[in-house]
Amino acid sequence: MRPASASPRCARAIARHQRRHYGIELDPDREVVVTTGATEGIAAALLGLIDPGDEVVVLEPYYDSYLAMIEMCGAVRRPVTLRAPSFRLDVEALHGAIGPRARAILLNSPHNPTGTVLTIEELQAVAVLAIEHDLIVITDEVYEHLVFDGHQHIPLATLPGMWERTLTLSSAGKSYSFTGWKVGWATGPSALVSAVLAAKQWLTFTSGSPLQPAVAHALDEEPGFPAELARSLQSRRDLLVAGLSAAGLDARVPEGTYFATTDISHPGWSDGREFCLALPERAGVVAIPNRAFYDDRDAGRHLVRWAFCKEPDLISAGVALLASVDLSR
Repeated sequence: MRPASASPRCARAIARHQRRHYGIELDPDREVVVTTGATEGIAAALLGLIDPGDEVVVLEPYYDSYLAMIEMCGAVRRPVTLRAPSFRLDVEALHGAIGPRARAILLNSPHNPTGTVLTIEELQAVAVLAIEHDLIVITDEVYEHLVFDGHQHIPLATLPGMWERTLTLSSAGKSYSFTGWKVGWATGPSALVSAVLAAKQWLTFTSGSPLQPAVAHALDEEPGFPAELARSLQSRRDLLVAGLSAAGLDARVPEGTYFATTDISHPGWSDGREFCLALPERAGVVAIPNRAFYDDRDAGRHLVRWAFCKEPDLISAGVALLASVDLSR
């Protein structure tokens, strides 16, 4: 039976999207749920699949709703830190985070806020551990099409042995710049999708019903738009990263997403929050301290996140302001 949250046209378009891009075959009546953005997808997935006392392994820095929803479920988060400057997955640390009460891994790739795109080797390591410990993996793939420099997003669900234990979340918000529409989806085996639906029906019941036909049209009739958007974002990323470097704020070049990260210890700051609070008065520019996305505050204390999902003229104006002032502590 088709989930009540999804219009037939939208569910079929999502299924066609997964087949076209990844070779994933979905039953749109049983293996697709439309959610109010991926944020509700995360909430419904955790509420539907996680019990109080369960442990959820999550990569940090993490999207802030992860922390809130894990706590709302009465679960325990077990963070695995992607450490600067490379922000690569530490497989040994991932293994060490999986305890006897582990129930799920909550994975985000392409990763916000670091811009890391997990490699096939990193994903295979996740798959090995998920199978060994019989874990569900909830994958947040909202930036799936926004990858740069030839990097490739590979859905974890396509790896051997992972389809039956992977719930995949995504959204039209990032790939089609419909962030305000809040139309996302959860896909996967019917048992996992049914658990999402069981929670979702007590959250919003249905999501953006008048907008779902438009999202279906975008997925079916404008399949090339996300690649064009990624090319545009890559040029804006390059503009931002070059400007930050010119201002004395060397940035790690992100492999995907909307965001770049700088280490603000180079101009003498030890705390990103202090830097970000001083920035508007000094330069008329705002940024986000990464420490807000960490359990291990020391790992993120010296890092700051910048967004390049802006018009090039605005990015140019912002980095010019940064370059025009003294940013040292």
